[in-house]
Amino acid sequence: QVQLVESGGGLVQSGESLRLSCVASGSSLSNYAVTWYRQALGKERELAAAITAAPGGFGSTASATNYAESVKGRFTISRDNTKNAVYLQMRNLKPSDTAVYYCNAINHYGMEYWGKGTLVTVST
Repeated sequence: QVQLVESGGGLVQSGESLRLSCVASGSSLSNYAVTWYRQALGKERELAAAITAAPGGFGSTASATNYAESVKGRFTISRDNTKNAVYLQMRNLKPSDTAVYYCNAINHYGMEYWGKGTLVTVST
């Protein structure tokens, strides 16, 4: 069983930055592809950024990343295997980035886990 805990959310002004953390316990996060999803009030959950399993984990030879068009150039997803964590660095935040951000991890066998989310609020 994997537990995911997100942190780093908060209230910021437009143009500022935040770094979200997703820390795992119970298993090595390096074996999981990790996705940051976000859900704004009244909207469906959407992918913000994703990173494949760490190099060498379950057949993956390199970590690849993927971003929603709306965050490209502003958000960066990365992992730190020594801390069993995945991060989402968010820059030049906009009010449209306001949402609850969730960490999702899934491995090669389809085992999937979710965190409880962290709220990001961007004011004008």
